[in-house]
Amino acid sequence: MSQSPPLNTATARDVSVDTPKKTRRSMLSLRTILMVGGVVIILLAVLIYWLFSGGSVSVTDSYIKARRVALSTDVSGLVTKVAVKDHQMVAKGQVLFELDPAQYAIAVARARANLAEAVQQVNGAKQSYAAQIAKIEAQKAMVANDRINFKSYAALIGNGGVTRTAYNDAKYKLKTDEASLDAMTAQAGVDLAQLSGNAHIAVAKTPQYQRARTALDLAALNARHAVVRAPFAGMVTETAKLQPGMFLPAGTAAFGLVSSTDIWVRSQPKETQLTWVRIGDKVRIHVDTYPGKVWHGVVGSISPASGSSFSILPAQNSSGNWVKVVQRIPLHIKIVSGPKNLALRNGMSAEITILTGHKRSLSQLF
Repeated sequence: MSQSPPLNTATARDVSVDTPKKTRRSMLSLRTILMVGGVVIILLAVLIYWLFSGGSVSVTDSYIKARRVALSTDVSGLVTKVAVKDHQMVAKGQVLFELDPAQYAIAVARARANLAEAVQQVNGAKQSYAAQIAKIEAQKAMVANDRINFKSYAALIGNGGVTRTAYNDAKYKLKTDEASLDAMTAQAGVDLAQLSGNAHIAVAKTPQYQRARTALDLAALNARHAVVRAPFAGMVTETAKLQPGMFLPAGTAAFGLVSSTDIWVRSQPKETQLTWVRIGDKVRIHVDTYPGKVWHGVVGSISPASGSSFSILPAQNSSGNWVKVVQRIPLHIKIVSGPKNLALRNGMSAEITILTGHKRSLSQLF
């Protein structure tokens, strides 16, 4: 029976020692490749993201804004009717509340009476002027006759043709009639002045009529303003602040109205984010209240000044401990389209992404 040759123990030992060394070297090489490759891949991914992310700017400091107004009126009075309830939708021109109309109706009636009186005064001045002109013509004829008589008496008194008494009477009558003519002329001037120097002026063009007409228009305007209507369509708020029977002074806010159609986004990006932002750039809008929903808009306007420029106490940058702070520049984002069945309310938080279209290049890194 054949026997196998005995193994060389030294050779077996060398093989068993070399195998772990090769394995360790292979693992070290693989680890090095993975570490270096991983870093390279991450750097490439960051580089690619940086190159392709320059075309948009994301801003979280954004809020939904809507046209709103604190309703008031420029006349005072007792509230007689509040025609709406809190959070009620109203149409443009719908009556919201009314003040007591009695005092304004009285003011309109008084103004109409004053206007009618002004018309009568103007017509009276025209008739008076016409009558004065007729009297003046008659008086002129009388004065002319008096002058003829006086000249005749003056020529005859020297030779005794008339008495001194008759001469004096003729002289006195001439002076009296001339004084009456002057008085009539002056009165005609007064009447003509009331007609603005034009005897044929239209009544509506006289100052008296225009003053009375303006007073009537003002009284009618106040009467209309006693009924407050919605200046635009929207939703009323805090209507409980106004109750019938309350006295509402002129200019006092009654309650609020928030538009349901005039809605936009106000965003305040950092000044460093506006490098490539231009008016008209497209914008994607995400509202926190509606996750996953997207509205589309455009950059409507960019503020000419930072938000801090309008603060009551602006920062004093001349002090020695001044620290540079990145400023915020307000943007107006016009909403173009979006989900129709989701209401956007004033003050909602939003996030926007402005698509500037800017492309970065490797040269900007160096």
